[in-house]
Amino acid sequence: MLPEPGHAVIVKGDTNSHADGLALRVLAARDRFPERPALFVDGEHWAYGALVDCAGRMASFLQKAPKGRLGAILGARSLTAYSGVLATAFAGRGYVPLNPKYPIERTMVMLEACGANTLIVDKRAIHHLDAILSQISWPLWVLLPEEDDVAPIASRHPRHTVVGRKDIEDARPLLDAHRVQADDIAYLLFTSGSTGAPKGVMVSSGNVLHHLDVMAERYSIRETDRFSQSFELTFDLSVFDMFLCWTNGACLYSLPEREVSMPARFIREHGLTVWFSVPSTGMMLRRLHLLKASAFPTLRVSLFCGERLMSEIAAAWQEAAPGSIVENLYGPTETTIACTLYRWDPSGSPAECVDGTVPIGAAFPGLRAAIVDDLLSPVQQGGRGELCISGPQVALGYWRDPPRTAERFVKLSWDPTPDARWYRTGDVAFVNDKGNLIFCGRGDEQIKLRGYRVELGEVEFALRQAAKTDFVAVLPYPIGPSGPAALTACVAGTDELASNILNRAKEILPPHCVPQSVIKFDQLPLTSSGKIHRLCLKRMLEEKDAKT
Repeated sequence: MLPEPGHAVIVKGDTNSHADGLALRVLAARDRFPERPALFVDGEHWAYGALVDCAGRMASFLQKAPKGRLGAILGARSLTAYSGVLATAFAGRGYVPLNPKYPIERTMVMLEACGANTLIVDKRAIHHLDAILSQISWPLWVLLPEEDDVAPIASRHPRHTVVGRKDIEDARPLLDAHRVQADDIAYLLFTSGSTGAPKGVMVSSGNVLHHLDVMAERYSIRETDRFSQSFELTFDLSVFDMFLCWTNGACLYSLPEREVSMPARFIREHGLTVWFSVPSTGMMLRRLHLLKASAFPTLRVSLFCGERLMSEIAAAWQEAAPGSIVENLYGPTETTIACTLYRWDPSGSPAECVDGTVPIGAAFPGLRAAIVDDLLSPVQQGGRGELCISGPQVALGYWRDPPRTAERFVKLSWDPTPDARWYRTGDVAFVNDKGNLIFCGRGDEQIKLRGYRVELGEVEFALRQAAKTDFVAVLPYPIGPSGPAALTACVAGTDELASNILNRAKEILPPHCVPQSVIKFDQLPLTSSGKIHRLCLKRMLEEKDAKT
């Protein structure tokens, strides 16, 4: 039965249906605004007509490849990477972003796991290609739009089909997009996994389109908007930037790497109107006194997501962008980019903040949020419990992992809605007296670090291999104003040098998962049940820092 009134279940809006796909919406924007700028990257503007033409030429080759559900892109902040995302969508495949910054071992794990048979590589990532092609166990169609002479690569790897710049430029562009169903995969994103292997989240076309429709209406997105793009393609918040922009005829401004954490000049120089980043960016600008009053007069939408938003950052950003709404978004990858939101109100919001943390608000229209106890029953109003989300943005599940999918995507016995699936976020929250969700932290060993989701179990798995010992504990330490600022690894029972352990970790883990330091102990403190006493370890680290 449904819970009685006063229990913590929040319902917002109605579910929308979708008959089209991302690619068709981008093509519609091209037809309406062929000469308007669609992308600014590497100091150059690309109009909708030119961007779609570039993607269409690549898509024509992707269609020649053997049929497959997925296509991979290895690149970052380049025309090749962005048009590669579109090309993969035009060809009717879900895209799998791979990060050139990641160790090749991790890239290979993800590529092997997803089984993509097409791969688009930009110039920044070309140095990885020989290692990938020599290790992959099936034939790939490899597109290298920035390489003039691909004959040497093709001769070294005859099993694979390698296509270079000239062939792509001479190709007849795909003039239409492959029709997709709502349950077709739009993208497969790998997140941190507790067993040491990243887990692939399958996000459908219907999931993404619901999110975009809500956002486009809420923020009145128009073709004159200028969007920031500060996220890596492997961070699902990049989907918001790209496709909310390109499905509405606006222009996407990709920040150069050097300006991602220091974007003040870029925002002003390009007159950005829609800003989206992790709160850490605001913290950095405030620390350097760059959030001066009216510093960003062109911004009309300012969004933050990925980690706790602190009240002083929201207030400072509001002063810097007085003509902008400021909103705090929340959402695991499994709920498609973001699923709850809260609008900052300078007069009333400070009183709603808990320990300086801005609320995460209420569920998107069409979604439902519930706070449940250990038995998955709703808690009383104001009680703390696990946050669960249901609705059209809940992802399809984990790629080729039915047990894990069944564990996290569940049916709740008290919900009579037919076929309703709830995603268990693992986050602890409660609902305040104004009906807004308050985020309290993780209920397991997963944390958010600079906007990235990190499974401490995965990091410890890698450290145990590197240190050749089972006595490993990774702590979110030190703690900054908005949460964990870094990871610290504590190890015992090993003769390996701390520097060697750390160097090996860098070869296995993505950069955001690598601890900032490895500290060796004679032995790790244990609880009465024989488990590593993490609280005691944290106190030991605090005492050590206090003495230095």
